[in-house]
Order: sequence, then structure tokens, then C-alpha cells
Amino acid sequence: MPSWWAVTYGAILSGIVAAAGVRFVLRERRPGVLVTVAAAALLGPLAWNAILHHTGGNFFVDAPIVVFPISLQDTGSGVFATALAALLLGFGPLRGAVGRSLALTTTVCGSAALLVDIYLY
Repeated sequence: MPSWWAVTYGAILSGIVAAAGVRFVLRERRPGVLVTVAAAALLGPLAWNAILHHTGGNFFVDAPIVVFPISLQDTGSGVFATALAALLLGFGPLRGAVGRSLALTTTVCGSAALLVDIYLY
């Protein structure tokens, strides 16, 4: 199980990468959307890892695929970031947006958290 320092580092990095992804891939400029995406990508993996620490869950076994060594722990980080982004953006800055825009934004957010979790911590 990773240390709390590693979990915090990864969560902060996920927030930065998710906001950068939404900014440069989707060309989003609204500060409210970027801050919300960063918060969701930070808080989602943090919450998931807190659950794993509390329960003592052993979900840290990577798949035997060299180029994409995903684990259930990595997947949970992406899922929690996506779900939290959908809630925060859907009731917040993107509440009036088209569903496609909300779905794309949350997908980029969750994917960023997943990829950071797999490759950077």
C-alpha cells in the first residue's frame, strides 16, 4: 500500500494533469471548469485511496501487460475522479452545457487521473 505522502503527491499531480488536459485537449478556458476538474481529479483518487487504506484492501496487483500495467487501485482512481467530476460539473459550471460537453470533460478528467495513477506513482 502506498504511503500517504505518495497518495497525496499522486492526487495533486492528477489534479494538475486533468486541468491541463481539459485546458489543452478540449480548449476550455473558463476558470470555474478548470478548477472544478482539478478538484475532482485531486479529491476522487484521494477518497478512493483513503477507502483502501481504511479497509486494508489489496488492490495493488498490476495486470501483466507491460505497456499498460493497470490495477484495480488505478481503475478506482479513474472511476472516482470521473464520477466526482460529473457531479461537480453537472451541478456546477457545466449545468447548462450539452451532455456531450459534460461527458467529454469528465472523460478527460478521469482518464488523466487513471494515467497518472498507472504511470507516475
